[in-house]
Amino acid sequence: MSQQELADAINVSRKTICTVETSHFTPSVIIALKIAQHFSTSVERLFILDEHD
Repeated sequence: MSQQELADAINVSRKTICTVETSHFTPSVIIALKIAQHFSTSVERLFILDEHD
């Protein structure tokens, strides 16, 4: 799946998806939930809290 396809599916910009992928942006709860819902999984499976953050 391309960044643009995911962005279109959850109604955000491709740049938002790119910055989430590269860890330059921490997604809002809403965006994280939309991504998880799109892939039929939980937020916890997609995002891991780094103890150093």
